[in-house]
Amino acid sequence: MKNLSDIRKKLTPEQYNVCFLKGTEPPFSGKYTKNFKPGMYHCVVCNSPLFSSDAKFDSPTGWPSFERPVANKNIAFEDDYSMGVHRIEVKCKNCGSHLGHVFDDGSTETGKRFCINSLALDFIPE
Repeated sequence: MKNLSDIRKKLTPEQYNVCFLKGTEPPFSGKYTKNFKPGMYHCVVCNSPLFSSDAKFDSPTGWPSFERPVANKNIAFEDDYSMGVHRIEVKCKNCGSHLGHVFDDGSTETGKRFCINSLALDFIPE
């Protein structure tokens, strides 16, 4: 893994804000919100595979939503109280970058909604 200075040079200021300052892109602004092409979503920082297009679903929330990660070993969870309520932050387990949050209100079989910032992802089509 590169040092933070090298990573900062690789990312746009918006990507750095989301991934390392735990920012959030505005709803419906992300390039992957309405992307339903087959492929794999990778961490924009370290390229770890995170979510398959097979697990993506159309959510009215304004962010890319997935019912499950491609592998639990690639995702880390952390309690987040930053907005005055308890949420579960989703992070890349390999590099620690902030991806988004997971909620128990998914409209899928798992009942989960991994609400992920497009800025934290790279999409590699099949």
